[in-house]
Amino acid sequence: MVGIVRKIISKFNYKVMDKTKFIAVPRVSIDKIKTLIEKLRPLDIGIDLIRLGPKGDGGYLLPNDLDEIEACFSPGVDKISDFEADCYKQGMKIFLADKSVDKPNLKIERYSFFKKHIGTTNDDDFITMDQWINESGVVRESDLLLQMDIEGSEYISILNTSDNLMKRFRIIVIEFHSLEKLWNPEFYNIANETFSKLLKTHTCVHIHPNNFLGIDKQFGIEIPRLAEFTFMRKDRVKNKKKQIRIPHPLDFDNTDKEHISLPEIWWKHIVSK
Repeated sequence: MVGIVRKIISKFNYKVMDKTKFIAVPRVSIDKIKTLIEKLRPLDIGIDLIRLGPKGDGGYLLPNDLDEIEACFSPGVDKISDFEADCYKQGMKIFLADKSVDKPNLKIERYSFFKKHIGTTNDDDFITMDQWINESGVVRESDLLLQMDIEGSEYISILNTSDNLMKRFRIIVIEFHSLEKLWNPEFYNIANETFSKLLKTHTCVHIHPNNFLGIDKQFGIEIPRLAEFTFMRKDRVKNKKKQIRIPHPLDFDNTDKEHISLPEIWWKHIVSK
């Protein structure tokens, strides 16, 4: 009987409602969390990583394979647009989108700014990834770069993006939010589908935890609440080796808060004793 009770308890978190009542909240199994983390472990693909943007927030690491990428699409406009400026210096056309700002702080000769959020519909406030890029005028068969930081809407936006468009992104850099919620079944299902879709066409090559929100630890598993992921399209991958340089020499903290490193479970292949 005790064993049965323990199995039931292991499937739930318990929250205290008052001094006498508890509510059972279903949670994702530890095995599922570990499986998702394992498939996201970044790999050394035989191409050096470079940094575009500043040494801090707004700068990202990506493979040094930028030749003939026609354009950078960057939904989510921040106060700093140095990443996009560096992409421009690499010869890319620059496209930005964000409903919450009037214009980006970008000092280059030419760029396109769309005052809408990226989402799952097309209306006065939102536009889908496919619609945005179809209207951009870029060559239909050209390679593109996607850099996305849209405060949690990245999951539904990626799921809503067509497979054909996903294949056009040679490099994808996304800041994923609320990763500590992976223990929640509903959130886990959406996040797992999002990462599975990305991994069909791309390989994870780098993860950098944003130190603004720190690390969440539950059931012995550390999860960065906020992290920047870099993916490389599989046809550009030269080889696949275990990543051994974490953090990368070009990684820098996003803020002046306490430094955090990517937990070993996210990158190190640990052999059980």
